[in-house]
Amino acid sequence: MLPFKTLLRIDRNSTEAVFKQIASQLVLLIQKGILLPGVQLPSARVLAAELELHRKTIMAAYNDLITEDWIISKERKEYRVSTLLPIIKPRTYADKAKSSYKAKSILSFDRLEHVPLLKTITADFKVLVNDGFPDVNIFPIERFSGEYRRLLTHQHLKKTSSNLNIDGCSIFKEALSLFLNDTRGLNIEPENLMVTRGAQMAIYIAASMIIKPGDKVLVTTPSYFFADAIFRQLGAELITIPVDDDGADVNALEDALLRNKIKLLYIIPHHHHPTTVTLSSPRRTKLLEIITTHQLTVIEDDYDYDFQYQYSPYLPLASGAHGGNVIYIGSLTKVLGPNFRIGYMISTSDFLSSAIKLKTLIDLRGDVLTEEIIASLMQSGEFSRFIMKANKLYRDRCNYAANLITNELSHLVDFKKPQGGMALWLKFNENYQLANIINKSASMGLQFTGRGYFRDKDLSHDAIRFGFAALNEHEIDFAVDILKKITS
Repeated sequence: MLPFKTLLRIDRNSTEAVFKQIASQLVLLIQKGILLPGVQLPSARVLAAELELHRKTIMAAYNDLITEDWIISKERKEYRVSTLLPIIKPRTYADKAKSSYKAKSILSFDRLEHVPLLKTITADFKVLVNDGFPDVNIFPIERFSGEYRRLLTHQHLKKTSSNLNIDGCSIFKEALSLFLNDTRGLNIEPENLMVTRGAQMAIYIAASMIIKPGDKVLVTTPSYFFADAIFRQLGAELITIPVDDDGADVNALEDALLRNKIKLLYIIPHHHHPTTVTLSSPRRTKLLEIITTHQLTVIEDDYDYDFQYQYSPYLPLASGAHGGNVIYIGSLTKVLGPNFRIGYMISTSDFLSSAIKLKTLIDLRGDVLTEEIIASLMQSGEFSRFIMKANKLYRDRCNYAANLITNELSHLVDFKKPQGGMALWLKFNENYQLANIINKSASMGLQFTGRGYFRDKDLSHDAIRFGFAALNEHEIDFAVDILKKITS
């Protein structure tokens, strides 16, 4: 029996009746989980003796608790904590309490003005154009659910719960490293790989370990805005280089290195975000030379390498001779869909050892079950077959969207069909304002979720990413038709 004599404190000087004090303290013990549902309570006679009170006082307390459904009794002889506890309704300590969270905060905090807010999606759209995500309609639901059912056993959960798997579960790291070696020519071992919740986390962790306030980071203009936001959050000064149809301007990059002490280069060689261009072979060769000559630290963001629409795609920079200076970051989210936040970072084992420590501060455990399921799909070859199927579908949609936009919207936009990826980079004619087009499109059932890029000192035109991968031909037709009606 619990030591009720020490758990239940009776205040003889209180204006509250003793039986009420006992009842309220027993409720508190139930709420704290000290008295669990179904637990037998001592009889009224035993508890009265323990507390040196009259039996009727304990009976009065028990009757109160029975009335409020906290405990149940059998013939007034056996008392147990109810298994169906009443809803706990908090009581205010003020007559007319107002929420403390209605007004704006008086706290001093970083308002993160440099971080863009993601657009809220309303429910009244007919077609949604994202900035480049896969089609969830082709996701292998039955295969995934079957694997979940296989893994969701108490025995397996107990087995996997003993290891935090901060850097990713071993079976997944083994399968993923083999997959990346086979598709990207990286020649890595599992100890060169850390699993993260999407590529965004990987970029943040890598940058946090390298950048100190005042450091200079080299980025393209335009660039992936959330990566830029990370660097600014860490206190970096951004040095920009232009992008053209052949990718980042490596001559400008080399000039920037001569004029500045650069701590880090952030680059997207494949399907550059946002412009979708791919870094040409001559520029890749020169960039690798620059990296080794200047011992330049590089984050290579290869977020959708798996979707290439040419027969001989370029390998990542990380597959070349870079002396360990390239931190390679990728994501399986672009394969499986935004609901599955699986990214990875590849580097030397000593760098990853510290990266795992940093990850521990923000994420103590990975998504072990999802990682094991993907590992199973990789080992069986289904993962690669799914990518091949998706690749063909997205290539067809890319061609369809590109041809339709060329034929119907040549007055409005200009673009270059990408070598891969999931979006077109539409550059708008200066006679049309993108902001007005987005607003009018929304009123007609067409919503864009990607960020609009507007004409400024670095950009000579308005532009937006048109994600075609998640749209079928009917939806592409609808989107193009709306844009044509608005601008005709």
